[in-house]
Amino acid sequence: MSSSPLIEELIEAFRCLPGVGQKSAQRMSLHLLERNRQGGRRLSEVLAGALEKIGNCRQCRNLTEEPVCGICANPARERKFCCVVESPADVLAIEQAGTYRGVYFVLMGHLSPIDGIGPEQLGIGLLLERIAEGGFEEVILACNATVEGDATAWYIAEQLRDAEVAVSRIAHGVPVGGELEFTDGGTLAHAFSGRTNMKRA
Repeated sequence: MSSSPLIEELIEAFRCLPGVGQKSAQRMSLHLLERNRQGGRRLSEVLAGALEKIGNCRQCRNLTEEPVCGICANPARERKFCCVVESPADVLAIEQAGTYRGVYFVLMGHLSPIDGIGPEQLGIGLLLERIAEGGFEEVILACNATVEGDATAWYIAEQLRDAEVAVSRIAHGVPVGGELEFTDGGTLAHAFSGRTNMKRA
């Protein structure tokens, strides 16, 4: 155990990151203190700036330091398609695949009543408003292939049942229980090309 309360506090602070346990947090903390204090200062400054300035796009809810993110502001995007995803990491994964050129709506999570996450927390009302404004031909539900993702996708599909817009769900290639963030580009491209209709006949 360290004799320094500040080192212990630094190690504990690193543990807030996903996948970082005690040993990893300790290794990162000691590396910055022993070998890269300048890197630690830059990390601190950039992190403080990001936490202060980055918010949500007012159109799609993706993370951005501008009122409207670069994707929503890009006139070259195909605005007849709206892809609904659970997180900004999903947007990055789809963008890296390079086959989708529409716009997005980021839920920032999935339905989870046990955690107090309902339609309001996911901004589904805002999504429905955007669809009602018109202009979209298809809403692509790209929620993760998990129990919660399935429930979220079906809820949104039900809300859009009477809307004059096609509703589909990416399908082939994304494994059940898998998350888009960890799916390779080729698999995502296949999933988009093989999406299935979610509206009831």
